[in-house]
Amino acid sequence: MSQEKSTVVIGGGIIGAMCAWYLRRSGHTVTIVEADGFGQGCSWANCGFVCPSHILPLTTPGAVGKALRGLVRRNSPFSIRPRLSWSLWHWLANFARRCNQQAMLEAAPAIHELLHSSRQLYAQLLAEWKIQCQWQQRGLLFVYQDAHEFEAYRDVDRLLQEHFGVAATAYPGDQVCELEPALKPGLGGGWHYPGDGHLRPDALMAGLRDLLIEQGVQLIEHTKVTGFRVEGNQARCATTARGEVEGQTFVVATGALTPSLSRWLGMRIPIQPGKGYSITTSLPSVVPTIPMILEQHSVGVTPFEDGYRLGSTMEFAGYDTSIRPRRLQLLRDGARIYLHQPYTEQVQSVWYGWRPMTWDGKPIVDRSPAMLNTWIAAGHNMLGLSMAPATGKLIAELVNGQPPHLDPQPLTCHRFRTRTPA
Repeated sequence: MSQEKSTVVIGGGIIGAMCAWYLRRSGHTVTIVEADGFGQGCSWANCGFVCPSHILPLTTPGAVGKALRGLVRRNSPFSIRPRLSWSLWHWLANFARRCNQQAMLEAAPAIHELLHSSRQLYAQLLAEWKIQCQWQQRGLLFVYQDAHEFEAYRDVDRLLQEHFGVAATAYPGDQVCELEPALKPGLGGGWHYPGDGHLRPDALMAGLRDLLIEQGVQLIEHTKVTGFRVEGNQARCATTARGEVEGQTFVVATGALTPSLSRWLGMRIPIQPGKGYSITTSLPSVVPTIPMILEQHSVGVTPFEDGYRLGSTMEFAGYDTSIRPRRLQLLRDGARIYLHQPYTEQVQSVWYGWRPMTWDGKPIVDRSPAMLNTWIAAGHNMLGLSMAPATGKLIAELVNGQPPHLDPQPLTCHRFRTRTPA
């Protein structure tokens, strides 16, 4: 044990947990430092989709117009809280610049690699770990209210088949109700991706916590890392209000909070918090068997063994910690259009999480430009759960100087033009 390399993973969400797991398996002693409780952030109560179908980034052609139309609607799932923020408007300008076919197809292969690898790794690792996280492989159903929007998705499905070999089965009109009887008749139809899976995120994080501790990983919770003590181009320790945490290697996996460490990492981290919400209730009497996304209203629906979740919306409100009832009502109102019993009044929890949104839709998995023994694993947008195992494995490979199992070049931090703050 004395010859093992000591690594400090900053961030105890799903990305940090997977980085810690693969580093520990490769012989490192690992300490996780988490500002709150392990797994209590964006990893805790999302919809739990493990979705290799989500290959295309949000920067699709027409996304800007759709977002602008949504801003003038009171009930739009997309919202920007008006405020003076240079970083937000700079992010939005770069996002808008990439909303074209060429940029979309440039980002998609890297997203596909992470998703495809992670889907395979989940199947292997959950079989090995025996974590009771309600893992199910029933696919994911994209449901459309209107037949026109259902048919418009056919071009996307064709693109995914031609470029990535990922295909959905179409269920037009009321055929989608035959597949999923919990849906109301009269809808436009649905597209079913059988390769997707889902799990209960809080159960996964609880199981991972036990597993990591069992494997000798040290967990320091409720301790925020505020910076680093640096010598030359090497970090020597992470600094906190409770003292220093020393290590030979550091991994920053702090999600939407990563920009707070930009000064030490050597670049402006182009991540904005995209706030999502969820409501978890008891199971309805008419419960879906297949998790679904109600596409035209941006509502995710996930049936668990012991609960039922509505989630999503996208709110750019900065690091706001409030739960706005109107945003939760959007989830209920959207589900009511599609489902016989859209929710129950027996609420188990309401929740929000800050998704770490990059303007090009790809995460950052790379060495810090300023500290050569420090790595960044952040910016997974809405797909952190779906990309986590491949990210953790890739970080361990890069830290150990091993051949990476997927191409890390598209994930480099050097693709962003905004560099090295003063």
